[in-house]
Amino acid sequence: MKLKHFNLTIGTQIMKAFSEEPRSRIMHLLYKNQEMCISDIELVLDFTQTKTSRHLIYLKNSGLVSSKKVDQWTFYSIKEELLGFVETIYKYMERDLQLLSDQETYETLYSNRELAINKIEARKWRKDYI
Repeated sequence: MKLKHFNLTIGTQIMKAFSEEPRSRIMHLLYKNQEMCISDIELVLDFTQTKTSRHLIYLKNSGLVSSKKVDQWTFYSIKEELLGFVETIYKYMERDLQLLSDQETYETLYSNRELAINKIEARKWRKDYI
């Protein structure tokens, strides 16, 4: 289900959620990589766990992101009905140096297998072959 229309209250919530740079950077990472956990976001953005959690809670309370638990990690993703809206916003910022740098850092950490998502995948692989 895509969000087609929303009222002033919801629109204001969404705009407030994007009004701070850390939340915009987090949303961009979630947009580009579908889902991420707090530890991966804080590692990529070089934020503290407290700062990362605070911004993710704000985004969740604003209705922009959802979460799911996998083992000891909580993974966050953008709600499906808002993906088109978020995509439109980030199309205008596709050449932003900070956002490009954040994604490059993510890809480097992912390729070096330093992110929690890799640890979960490795654990699943070991369970299948043991």
